[in-house]
Amino acid sequence: MMNSRIPKLAPSIMTADFAYLGNQVQQAITAGVDRIHLDIMDGHFVPNISFGPLVAESLRPLCKVPLEAHLMISNADQYLEAFLDAGCASIILHVEACPKIASTIATIRKSKRKAGITLNPDTPLSAIEPYLASVDLLLIMSVQPGFGGQSFLPGSIEKIQAARELINRINPQCELEVDGGINLKTMKPAFDAGADVFVVGSAVYNSDGSVAANIKKLMDSVNAR
Repeated sequence: MMNSRIPKLAPSIMTADFAYLGNQVQQAITAGVDRIHLDIMDGHFVPNISFGPLVAESLRPLCKVPLEAHLMISNADQYLEAFLDAGCASIILHVEACPKIASTIATIRKSKRKAGITLNPDTPLSAIEPYLASVDLLLIMSVQPGFGGQSFLPGSIEKIQAARELINRINPQCELEVDGGINLKTMKPAFDAGADVFVVGSAVYNSDGSVAANIKKLMDSVNAR
């Protein structure tokens, strides 16, 4: 029997070909993804640098789906307005990097955008529990943040299951998203553990097949026996 739940895909452009970025984003949207995931890295909170709000602003007119900004940066408050002005529909904050996270969440919600929280793999779920009632999304990192193409960390399934139980108890309307190492082998176990949304990078943007074909394979994998 097919699962009645339908997974949502959020392709990360970090692994896309930036020479054809607009085209690659449009291919994913045409293939039916739910949103586009923007990995924002500053070289301080994580050991990598990606891009800023100007990329989000340039993609916004091309996108018929929401842009989701994952702020892996120090001093997120300093750049919050820039990403809101760039047209991001949701902002995901790291509990470890946002000292005034409650007020930052309130600012995002006041702007009529969705607020999300996330935590590094080594951070316990208890760190986000005080804020869970006030957010729209909880993102579980299943790799150490900073680089694409990493392997799904052992123990992530158990953390997803625990996060699902926490959401069901505190904020059932909150989405549960997972980011890191999602591919044809890991997406179904993560989905079965309770995840709703899947950030996918190298599993979509690679040389093994078209963007549309890779997205279809990922969606089909959830219903595989």
